[in-house]
Amino acid sequence: MPNKILDRDFAISQIKNTAGLWDIIIIGGGATGLGTALDAASRGYKVLLLEKYDFAKGTSSRSTKLAHGGVRYLKQGDISMVMEALEERGLMMRNAPHLVRDQKFIIPTYEWWDGPFYNVGLKLYDLLAWKLGLGSSRSLSLEETIELIPTLETKDLKGGVVYHDGQFDDARLAINLAQTAVEKGAVIANYMDVISLIKENGMVEGVVVTDKDAGETYSVYGRVVINATGVFADSVIQMDDAQSENKITPSQGIHIVLNKEMLPGDTAIMVPKTDDDRVLFAVPWNGKVIVGTTDTPVDKVDSEPEPREEEIEFLLNHISKYLVKKPTRKDVKSIFTGLRPLVKDPSKEGTSKLSRSHALFVSESGLITITGGKWTTYRKMAQDTVDKAAILAGLEERTCMTRSMRIHGWKTNTNFKEDFYYYGSDIYPIRKLMTLHPSLSEKLDKALPLVKAQVVWAVRHEMAITVEDFLARRTRSLFLDAEASLRMTKIVAELMADELGKDKKWIKNQMDEFEAIAKNYLA
Repeated sequence: MPNKILDRDFAISQIKNTAGLWDIIIIGGGATGLGTALDAASRGYKVLLLEKYDFAKGTSSRSTKLAHGGVRYLKQGDISMVMEALEERGLMMRNAPHLVRDQKFIIPTYEWWDGPFYNVGLKLYDLLAWKLGLGSSRSLSLEETIELIPTLETKDLKGGVVYHDGQFDDARLAINLAQTAVEKGAVIANYMDVISLIKENGMVEGVVVTDKDAGETYSVYGRVVINATGVFADSVIQMDDAQSENKITPSQGIHIVLNKEMLPGDTAIMVPKTDDDRVLFAVPWNGKVIVGTTDTPVDKVDSEPEPREEEIEFLLNHISKYLVKKPTRKDVKSIFTGLRPLVKDPSKEGTSKLSRSHALFVSESGLITITGGKWTTYRKMAQDTVDKAAILAGLEERTCMTRSMRIHGWKTNTNFKEDFYYYGSDIYPIRKLMTLHPSLSEKLDKALPLVKAQVVWAVRHEMAITVEDFLARRTRSLFLDAEASLRMTKIVAELMADELGKDKKWIKNQMDEFEAIAKNYLA
């Protein structure tokens, strides 16, 4: 009987002992890979997903936390992409209401013509969302604008335009997608490094993968292999064909995290145009404020990209134009950096002009690559990919099931101000764990609402095997307060060691590794 828990030991046993072919092997455990695994498994295909690091380690945990259509793409005339994203935004909210919610945004207007201009554009945005809209946009008076955002710079302020979009917790949704995929029969494992493709008669027949935890290597065979590795897609394509040209133009974006007093209340700010022709957001999230994002072309892709000094100053300078209290470096609680897998387009100058639409590539050897896109459209990207894979692999044609599929943790009437809202329905067994073992109710640090029970839960039920897994993605501690996360490192390592059967050397190594990573998040 298939295992229904996100259990790494079970997954490794399946990789070792499964006879015959997997229907679909997926490389990459970010939003796209996990969405593809869920789509394929829910259709009844035999699915294996292999992630080199941890789920959502890369781009998929480093977003602006918005499930949105993309207001700025209206200006670029990409109406079809906006329509698709708005529909998917609505489906995300319906399928994962414990994580995705309505977020109110205000565009402050400082010129008299801004209000009518933005109001017309946002009415079109509302119209494109149709039945899945979240609320109507409208013009605001000066008084209404200040009431909603009392810390907004009032010099020359004329008023504002309010509109609605979605907000969510990206890494938590990734974990819930992994859990749902496993419940549908997929086999999923993190820290599994695909080191080469198996080819026979010029066709891709499987992968060679190394278990980074145990050091063992396996050859795994499948009817089709999907490359869903985001910014690392070119490296997998070049495993298949060393002469292949790059498909990705990577772009780096950073976010800074500020204390809530900078933007009290529940309303976010959207600035339509910055000096690098991007939009700027300041968004309340989990008791903090996220400000982002930059757009910096980069040549090198890395699992831990580093923020550049000019990017930090760019965000501080730009958000200072819109806030009464001007944030400085000492106000920054964390800095996180992500890379966008933008599809290459030689006709476009600058990464901000590149489309966020997704693209599917099929090599002569049958390797499928899905790249581009954004978190909001992960489900549609997965559907398109599985449709293509089923044809290529000669699998029985089966209908996509994910449009109305409840994601693990599904729970209505979520109070997003509660400390543990992001667990959805899993909060009940976590509370039971705390009741049975009162010591697990103890806080990990006074600065953030985290308790010991969450560490135990993450190891037992969410495939967390490193301190970073817990502090960066099972909880969002590292993204919310880097210094507080460093203070928690020892106690988290000790709790995880007890659960995993590790020794003091492992604890020391985990502390050292996390401290090395956390330095990139410190202001």
